[in-house]
Amino acid sequence: MPDHIEIKPQWRHHGITADPVEDYLYSIIPHRDEVLTQMEAEAAARNIPIVGPAVGRVLHQLALMIQAKNIFEMGSAIGYSTIWWARAVGEGGRVFYTDGDRKNADEARGYFERAGVAASITVRTGDALELLSEQNGEFDIIFNDIDKEDYPRAFRLAVPRLRKGGLFVTDNVLWSGRVAEKNPTEASTKAILEFNRLLYGSPELFTTILPIRDGVAVAIKK
Repeated sequence: MPDHIEIKPQWRHHGITADPVEDYLYSIIPHRDEVLTQMEAEAAARNIPIVGPAVGRVLHQLALMIQAKNIFEMGSAIGYSTIWWARAVGEGGRVFYTDGDRKNADEARGYFERAGVAASITVRTGDALELLSEQNGEFDIIFNDIDKEDYPRAFRLAVPRLRKGGLFVTDNVLWSGRVAEKNPTEASTKAILEFNRLLYGSPELFTTILPIRDGVAVAIKK
């Protein structure tokens, strides 16, 4: 028996990639700065849902690729993914943070200040879907990471608020592989299956699911 068994952090528990491949992917990711590293440690210790560094880098890269300046994030927790977005939009950009827990929002504000991105982030607390429905303008990117049962509703609200050429990005669309079950009974799994069908069936979107961590859907509005 090995003397030490590595305990994977929360943000790696749902990985669907073969373990040796996933270990390799995380081993080559460059070290993050002090703020992101602390957030990863806090998420692991307190079981806080964050996307982790592999997906964080994907989000950042997507924003850079389309030169995004206006991003709406649905479901931000302590703001880990928000920082990746904010650093991509840069000065003059705007990222909307949303979460239903004021304690999460207060903690996130502290991280934003330390990371030097607070000026680029608008913090809103409450139901993310309601907050999105209040927005009149179009966004370059809308990121969806809310309760899974609400994913179909998120689709219907987000697509009309996305600019042409903008991205609708969603986490957890492979749901630890449960999307492959023959007769799923879990409400969250059924909702994700419906959501994925909506993405691929939409004439307004061109969608690809990236099989990284728990599955990231990237849909571009045509």
